[in-house]
Amino acid sequence: MDLITPGFGLVFWTAITFLLLLVILKKFAWKPILGAVSEREDSIKNALLEADKARQEMENLKSDNEKILKEARAERDAMLKDAREIKNNMITEAKDEAKAQANELMEQAKISIENEKSTAIADIKKQVGSLSIDIAEKVVKEQLSNENKQLKLVEDMLKDIKLN
Repeated sequence: MDLITPGFGLVFWTAITFLLLLVILKKFAWKPILGAVSEREDSIKNALLEADKARQEMENLKSDNEKILKEARAERDAMLKDAREIKNNMITEAKDEAKAQANELMEQAKISIENEKSTAIADIKKQVGSLSIDIAEKVVKEQLSNENKQLKLVEDMLKDIKLN
């Protein structure tokens, strides 16, 4: 029966050995083990905090990127609008300038036509006057060639003249 139930001595020495082992472990191994576990725990916490910070920074960068994209789109739209306005203004100015030049050319053409018309009319009047004088000269020569005709012409002229 000695083999099945331990004796008092065995229990005593086992307890002392266990306590001695606990004291040695406490003095030499417990602090480094707890320190290592504590360091590991701290490093895990720091890693989690860093990951959280990185996630937060990524969200901030994403929102910043979205803001920058919105601003870029707005600026692009504004630039396109300005370009359209400039194009429309240039077209309008070109049309107005073309109309002004056309009107100016038409006025110059009208003035030129009027001047040429006046010159032509004056030339025609001069030619008509010259022809009239030539015709009158021939008629007068013919009528003055005969003495009876001359007297009749003088009498007709005197009748037309009214004295006051």
